[in-house]
Amino acid sequence: MLALANRTIVSLRKSASALSGLEDEVLYGMRVEILSTVPSEDENDNSQWCHVRTHYRYEGYCRLDELVIEDAVTAFEQGNLKIIMQPYADILSEPKVQGICLQSIPRGGRICVTGNVAEHEGWVKVALVDGRIGYTKEKYIGEYYPEPFTTDEETFRKRVVEMAKLYLGTQYRWGGKSPLGIDCSGMTSMSYMLCGVMIYRDASIKEGFPVKEIPFENKKPGDLLYFPGHIAMYMGDDMYIHSTGRNGSDGVVINSLDPKHELYREDLVKSLKYVGSIFPL
Repeated sequence: MLALANRTIVSLRKSASALSGLEDEVLYGMRVEILSTVPSEDENDNSQWCHVRTHYRYEGYCRLDELVIEDAVTAFEQGNLKIIMQPYADILSEPKVQGICLQSIPRGGRICVTGNVAEHEGWVKVALVDGRIGYTKEKYIGEYYPEPFTTDEETFRKRVVEMAKLYLGTQYRWGGKSPLGIDCSGMTSMSYMLCGVMIYRDASIKEGFPVKEIPFENKKPGDLLYFPGHIAMYMGDDMYIHSTGRNGSDGVVINSLDPKHELYREDLVKSLKYVGSIFPL
């Protein structure tokens, strides 16, 4: 059974409990497959939970009432899908800043744009996953790419690095992938998703996903650096961007592979396992 996230962020837990560890986050309007429904493991919680799989094959548990299912999925996905590019965007009840906030959506969340608002320049009318109609600023949204946005390698590499840099300064959150908090694989997978490519949402290369190992000396901007339990994106000129929980960094920062650079991190460079790329050599 297919479903869409009907909350700003739906937390995917390791088990059917709000006290369980965070596995991943499903952003507003993203699709999941419901594998089964289960009762809550929390003593005072009567909510129905479900075991779900994301479209990038990650699994976890969330409350059923955080999703909309079946017909709503078809109606929403047949519309003019767009993606939020702001860190967060409010969907308002009226095309003016005084409108009531119907829904806040983070970068990467999906909405369905139904048209411009002629009498209110700069605003667009949107449909939410539950059928409600609202309004937001046109400049807050960008193109939704279910496929790679370009076949030009250089253009793609430049954009995916730009997408990663949008998260600079975001705090580290284990399992996170929004501007409220993001982990290492959350940052890299979201950067690629915003360019229309879905890579594995973990710090490893996995069969069935487009990233393949390449020699270290062949790395180019946008390629991925894999460390034990950690992943970063190469930016060029020996610089890389990543989300790190290391004390003193605590989020998305830029570091260097060059031992002579002030941003050099010896602990990571010495443990580098391999480099991955979606592009053939």
